[in-house]
Amino acid sequence: MTTTLDEAFSIDHLLTDEERGWRDRARAFAAERIRPVIEQDFEDKHFRRELIAELGALGVLGMHLKDEGCAGAGAVSYGLVCHELEAADSGWRTFVSVQGSLAMSAISKFGSDEQKAEWLPPMARGERVGCFALTEPDGGSDPAAMRTRARRDGDDWVITGTKRWIGLAALADVAVVWAATDDGVRGFVVPTGTPGFAATAIDGKLSMRASVQCDVVLDEVRVPGSAMLPGARGLSGPFSCLNEARYGIVWGAMGAARDCLEVSIDRATTREVFGRPIGATQLIQEKLANMLVEYEKGMLLALHLGRLKEAGRLTPTQISVGKLNSVREALAIAREARTILGGDGITNAFPVMRHMANLESVRTYEGTDEIHTLVLGRALTGLAAF
Repeated sequence: MTTTLDEAFSIDHLLTDEERGWRDRARAFAAERIRPVIEQDFEDKHFRRELIAELGALGVLGMHLKDEGCAGAGAVSYGLVCHELEAADSGWRTFVSVQGSLAMSAISKFGSDEQKAEWLPPMARGERVGCFALTEPDGGSDPAAMRTRARRDGDDWVITGTKRWIGLAALADVAVVWAATDDGVRGFVVPTGTPGFAATAIDGKLSMRASVQCDVVLDEVRVPGSAMLPGARGLSGPFSCLNEARYGIVWGAMGAARDCLEVSIDRATTREVFGRPIGATQLIQEKLANMLVEYEKGMLLALHLGRLKEAGRLTPTQISVGKLNSVREALAIAREARTILGGDGITNAFPVMRHMANLESVRTYEGTDEIHTLVLGRALTGLAAF
């Protein structure tokens, strides 16, 4: 964060030494390993798989879990890491989220001792990649209408169906697949080399171009009975993992917002028009002030939710407040930043349009604005509108 922005807003005194340490290490990694290449990677639709092991060595994969090989860090530490990674690019916060908050969390929360021992340590080291196969082509907002099915065949399970927008699936070593059974929705740990499992990267994306999202086809995929996650029954299983990912977004989206705000401050103080910096005009100062206020509110909300999570008191409704607010305000900040940058703001000389495009994806996944709005409406009225 720039000195100028630090003077206007800083939460350092609200953080522990450990939390600041996680933040600073993630910030340094982003500065050294992501920022120098991200614009070209976005242009080339290139995901740098070699960074996965480096993120594992950094300790951030599944860092909030207490299983063997995982860091067991606090919720605020994890949030700060998400914040720093998304300040560089949403795709890298997404990777950490899919690996840790979704795939690893599912195995940690609901897996057998054998599943945890087999998968979690190498996933924490970045030696194995996981994905979370829940969303289907007909719509992600209604998982209760799941068409992917798993049927018993002797001691095995046979899974058939399709999934869409599954992060990392084409790179993954293991997929946590959610399927309808005669006993409700169940989760299965499926090695991606299993016959019948196929993942194809989705092309034509104008957002999240330095990340990988896939279509997945499961054609009579046979797995042993031991592949089922024994602790997950019904949609509460995948929903609890989604809430872990949504929590990270609360922090992450504000990272993208911060990057846009920093670029705007620098531009406002260095670009001169009519013989003076544009930041000396009242309209530009008003834009910067409004951006700062929304960023500050978003960060304080994220910190509040993090402390609630650490105390075991964070509710799904509160997570919806954070996800809805952070992404909505981050997008507003990015759009305002583009106006300050003028025509240059649409070029890749600045990160703003990339952040804006990425945030459109973040706005959609892990619950759209509309779904989170209805979650809050139900909490306020006691009446479900979906």
